Amino acid sequence: MQQPSAEALIFPDSRLSYQQLNQSARNWAKALIAKGVQPGQNVGILLTTRPDFISILFGIMMAGAVAVPVNARYQAGELSFLIQDADLVLLITTGHVADSLDFGKRLTAALPSLERANDPEALALDEAPLLKSIICLDPPAPPYLFNANAALALGRTISDEAVDARIDAVDPLDTAMILYTSGTTANPKGALISHRAQVGNSRNLGVRYRVSSRDKVWSPLPIFHIAGILPMTMILDAGGAYMTIPRFEAGIALEMLGREKATIAYPSFVTIMQDLITHPTFKETDLSSLRLMNSNFAVQPAWIKEAVGKAMPHTTQVGTYGLTEAAGTVSTSRIDDSYEQRTGRCGVALDEWEIRIVDIETGTDCPAGTRGEIVLRGPNMLRGYYNAPDKTAEVIRDGWFHTGDIGSIDEDGQVMFHGRTKDMLKVGGENVAAAEIEAILQSHPAVRLAQIVGLPDNRYVEIPAAFVELVEGESPTEAELIGFCKGKLASFKIPRHVRVVTEWPMSTSKIQKFRLRQSLIDELETKASA
Repeated sequence: MQQPSAEALIFPDSRLSYQQLNQSARNWAKALIAKGVQPGQNVGILLTTRPDFISILFGIMMAGAVAVPVNARYQAGELSFLIQDADLVLLITTGHVADSLDFGKRLTAALPSLERANDPEALALDEAPLLKSIICLDPPAPPYLFNANAALALGRTISDEAVDARIDAVDPLDTAMILYTSGTTANPKGALISHRAQVGNSRNLGVRYRVSSRDKVWSPLPIFHIAGILPMTMILDAGGAYMTIPRFEAGIALEMLGREKATIAYPSFVTIMQDLITHPTFKETDLSSLRLMNSNFAVQPAWIKEAVGKAMPHTTQVGTYGLTEAAGTVSTSRIDDSYEQRTGRCGVALDEWEIRIVDIETGTDCPAGTRGEIVLRGPNMLRGYYNAPDKTAEVIRDGWFHTGDIGSIDEDGQVMFHGRTKDMLKVGGENVAAAEIEAILQSHPAVRLAQIVGLPDNRYVEIPAAFVELVEGESPTEAELIGFCKGKLASFKIPRHVRVVTEWPMSTSKIQKFRLRQSLIDELETKASA
């Protein structure tokens, strides 16, 4: 540890030095070892962004276990699936967070037998037989959850040498994390990311951005998301400070950016950029210290590019393309690229990545500037999907990862993202599988068949909309069907519109979703102009 007293983490109301972060992580590693967690076993983290999350994340890895960050928006059904699919042996969480967020209630809904458990140190749940304990960080912990202070006290019986032995036994190619991301099926898939992949990709990103220990990187993105883990790993690897906030609020974010003199900002997504720019304090916030911003203007509305460019002429804006399965960024701008390239494209491949654009039908390489599927190869891509060899085989073929994304590469090697070949939506930066929403709607007794499309949206890029064929004699309202999804899906996955159809537009054998989508776009535009 080169500078143990240097700041590692900066939150709006707290700070941790490298020494404090290391000690906290080691304490959690000891607690996990004392709780019987073995190397290679999977440990879940169900928390919002907070200092403990980061300490626990590193503590799991120090213990030689695999960290499974859980999307804090997951509802009961999604949680139930992940806990079982990931073979979690232990989960670390908390209870009530806010009026609309209570992890305790979600867990008991996801695991109905949990409330009847009489031994929090040795759970035996019908729904998750491998899950032996759930640690609750904040009091009061219900009797079926294990108190965090008690877990950390157990850890004091474990020696530093035992932790060092676990750390030394970790191979860089071992799985560090399982990150669940929505796919084309109803349930998310767990991408296996190695230690080498996450550190290597983050380090290469730091090289591209010329990151040093003098930098302060600000990111509002949640730590359970690769877009939060990536910049955090990048700056901690370089010895600088990572700045973040528990929940994105533009006013708090801007105050923090100005006060702490951040040098790199990682807002990335349109919803965050939009809220920052339109906040009353944006124009008066001193952002002169920001030397680089991952703004991704190439895929943002034009007005955002114009507003930020005018307010921050001194800041180098960069574009990026990446995904969970690639441990984050695959391509990003070079600082010396032209302004047009940095704001109109998604950059060039990072070190260690090979990127090809192939014809979707034939698999042959496309000429420069021609659109096709983005395929990737490199040592930092996923090892596969957890417990899903069939899904792994679908996407990793002859050593190349087939992203399902449509892109192009120009003659200068600049990548551009154009959309998705998979039946996916991108809602405010979150991947959403249409099949997942369709499955929920089709569980309604009045729905015979449901189809989900993505509608363009200035704030979220896309929002989900549903088309349903009803059971004969049934007539639920749009509000009733939308309400049926609440509590079963994360809020960003809930359809904003529902339309009833009696006849589906068909090709030879498939429903033509693009025609459904266009019909609703036309309808809404007509209403807006009336």
